[in-house]
Amino acid sequence: MTSIKEQGPEAPTAYFTGTVHVNLAVTPEDKLNVGLGKVTFDAKARTNWHTHPYGQILIVTDGIGYYQGKGKSVQIIKKDDVVKIPKNVEHWHGASHQNSMTHIAIVPSDTNATVWMQAVSDEAYDKALTDEKSAVTISEKAHQNHNQLWPEYQSNFAQTDPELIQVFDNFAFDEIVGHDNLDVKTRTLMILASTIASQSVTEYKMFANAALNVGATPVEVKEILYQSVPYVGISKVIDFVKATNDIFRERDINLPVEPQSTTNPQTRHEKGLAKQKEIFGDRIDDMYKNAPDDLLHFQHYLSANCFGDYVTRNGLDVQIRELATLSFLIALGGTENQIKGHIQGNANVGNGRQKLIDLMTQLLPYVGYPRTLNAVNCLNEILPPKK
Repeated sequence: MTSIKEQGPEAPTAYFTGTVHVNLAVTPEDKLNVGLGKVTFDAKARTNWHTHPYGQILIVTDGIGYYQGKGKSVQIIKKDDVVKIPKNVEHWHGASHQNSMTHIAIVPSDTNATVWMQAVSDEAYDKALTDEKSAVTISEKAHQNHNQLWPEYQSNFAQTDPELIQVFDNFAFDEIVGHDNLDVKTRTLMILASTIASQSVTEYKMFANAALNVGATPVEVKEILYQSVPYVGISKVIDFVKATNDIFRERDINLPVEPQSTTNPQTRHEKGLAKQKEIFGDRIDDMYKNAPDDLLHFQHYLSANCFGDYVTRNGLDVQIRELATLSFLIALGGTENQIKGHIQGNANVGNGRQKLIDLMTQLLPYVGYPRTLNAVNCLNEILPPKK
């Protein structure tokens, strides 16, 4: 048995600059059609430029380092990063200026072939220091929470807009996520709901994939989407339907998903009205009673269409549906009257003040302060804090 715990002997200076230790755990003599070793670089140490005829994979296990492909900018690499290097690509890698770096190197070849070239000059290496100073510094907690939603995802914005990503990720995925105990699936589905009302197809795609990654079913994703129609409008939702279908096809999820309707044209009004009363109580009778004759049809539409066609569906329980509806309304903005009604509706189905505070907290990075604080004001009016 071979141990990879030790550093191993120093690497030859002909191929490396600075102090580098190489521990080859798998060699050509093992005849396993792969080379594998642990390479530890002291600060400022690095390889020469080189290529691998069969490509290479680097798995960073400790520290901070650099990787650069020929003609490309330097990438900052750190613990848990995976670098996939295509065959015959000229490149170098090593530790950063201030930190050591250790990686596992995997070469898919019995010969462990490496074509070595010239050393990386101090001038070329020092150019990476500018990139390192502007590199994204993400907290370990933020990294873990982000990776839970999107395993191994590498954002291009980390290279083009590092300061923004650093501030946002540390806030949204560490400080905000750490505020409360809202479970990850519910939190992800509610953010997903807000992206529909915010008309952000790009962010919706991210969170649709995230929801599936953390255990939401295709039906649950579709039901969030369908429920948005009576609140956001089909003109705004139809692009999200297409985006969802594209994602499902990419993930080999069969379309259409299982049907969830519980009503038909004959029962939709009756069942919808019953669902309204389940959530909002006797005030629904007052809404019918107080509606002018020329506006009464809107009450019928609310019962039969909004509730009968959508809210009565299976796939999501009533608590999640009410949270999703509130997420739509908060993200839309200018819906304070409806927000107040659905804050009370949430309370009626068991989503108390603390859960609604948790929801509003999690939506904050995605909908902004004005909409969130307007919703908080509505919450304090309908469900004031206990003194």
